[in-house]
Amino acid sequence: MPVPPAPLPSDLGDAFTCAAALDAGVSRRRLRARDLGAPHRGVRTRPAEAGLPGIREADADHRDRVRAAALRRARAYAAVMRPHCFFTGRFALALHGLPLERLDGEELAGEGIAGGDAPIDVGAHLPARSPRARGVRGIRTTPALAPVRVHAGLRISSPAATWALLARELDVPALVRLGDAVVHVPRDDRGRRQPGLQLATPAQLRRAAEAPQRRHRTKLLGALEHIRVGSASPLETDWRLGAVGAGLPAFELDVEVHDATGRLLGIADALHRRHRTIVEVEGDHHRTSRAQWSRDIEKHAAYVADGWEVVRLTGAHIRGHAPRAPEILRAVLLRRGWRP
Repeated sequence: MPVPPAPLPSDLGDAFTCAAALDAGVSRRRLRARDLGAPHRGVRTRPAEAGLPGIREADADHRDRVRAAALRRARAYAAVMRPHCFFTGRFALALHGLPLERLDGEELAGEGIAGGDAPIDVGAHLPARSPRARGVRGIRTTPALAPVRVHAGLRISSPAATWALLARELDVPALVRLGDAVVHVPRDDRGRRQPGLQLATPAQLRRAAEAPQRRHRTKLLGALEHIRVGSASPLETDWRLGAVGAGLPAFELDVEVHDATGRLLGIADALHRRHRTIVEVEGDHHRTSRAQWSRDIEKHAAYVADGWEVVRLTGAHIRGHAPRAPEILRAVLLRRGWRP
């Protein structure tokens, strides 16, 4: 029978340098063993790190799995990263837990970052040189254009700066989707807003766009005109942009709906108060989660009983060559008294 590899000292962590391992008494032969990953020169990762798990299991959120995989890759590179460097670009989006889908039209993205095919974006502030290493894409910038914050123990360009830096490769709709995610205020399991988890405010995005020597400023400012607090997903952003483009009236976003007695009926994705119309954008989790499905049925019944009309839209209504969401919503609004 093959002899199992010798156990590694627990204090080395999941990712470690070869130098640290040698100092801890690990042999060079052990460092060459096939059960260890070698993502970068002079770095080893424990067996669980060498092969990243898949990211399409039905019981796991895609974005959370991409972020977890990105964190593992980042910690491995951080073992040899120069102190003045920081993570940035699309890789920073994954570390911040921001959506990668729909940035270039993909419905689902992040496999490259999770699996190791996509490079790790690493920045350096001038006059320092950008890093050069296998699997790393170096970016040179300035402190004013890319302020750094420490997140999960890692140096990462701030969410607002990351959004602005990506204007070099994203179009305006993608910048709006990303900006909506950056300024989104999450809610907890009981529906309470958590402003402390908002990654940046619209004002911070504007300051990032207007930073001296910022490239693509016109594109960024154009995107800012359409970014709103309240869109919880790229699909919700796409619905809103389609509605605005079709000349429909503006809707309130992420709204707590109460009846006449003050009882909370639910939290609507969007509503038009005057015409008593609620829009619910149904992501795939509304279909695959039995608990979510049951909550939706109860909530929508309560809305209707209180005099609201509920328009439920899926990705098939919102995206594609001829999205039907605007015409569906237009018909409802006209029926309820709206006049263009």
